[in-house]
Amino acid sequence: MSLLHARNAGSLGKIRVGHKTLDFHCEVVVKGEIQGISRHPYITLSTYINPTKSSGLILLFIPAAFSFVCPTKVLAFQNCLDEFSDRNSQCASPVWRAQKIDVHFLSDARHKISRDYGASIEEERVCLRRMFILDNSVVTLTILIVGCSILEVLRLLEAFQAVAKHGVPCPIGWKPSNSTSETINTISNTLAESYVE
Repeated sequence: MSLLHARNAGSLGKIRVGHKTLDFHCEVVVKGEIQGISRHPYITLSTYINPTKSSGLILLFIPAAFSFVCPTKVLAFQNCLDEFSDRNSQCASPVWRAQKIDVHFLSDARHKISRDYGASIEEERVCLRRMFILDNSVVTLTILIVGCSILEVLRLLEAFQAVAKHGVPCPIGWKPSNSTSETINTISNTLAESYVE
């Protein structure tokens, strides 16, 4: 859950795994400039750049852009953007502002995109932490043909247990060997370093 005390798991949404996605139209921050955008150009652009590879879009939903946890996820994707580009894919996230980040930030102030993707907790007016992979046929990719990482499931389980025990949110990549103080220091240092001129 994206919130410790969320009352539900988010709205069901219109998007179904394995089906074509709905287009979205919104504003996006690209290299410090606000532009109008829809889902279609992301897929088209990736195919144009490298037509021999299947293009894709990684759509990330995060609950709070300025929390202790969400920025660490955005920064981790930022650090791996070249890896995604090599695989002919782009990353986009529905939040409202970005600074010195090349991940494309989508404006979803009315939560239409998050509702369509079933990533909205209506009572809290916040998004769940979710990720969707869209392929070049504009389909949400199904997990039926790709297995998940059991080690990541175990890491998530241990992270949730640590949150319940210490009451401290865990950043991306947190491991059980990290103490609570190390977790807080890691978050602070990561965020401070990312905004140094």
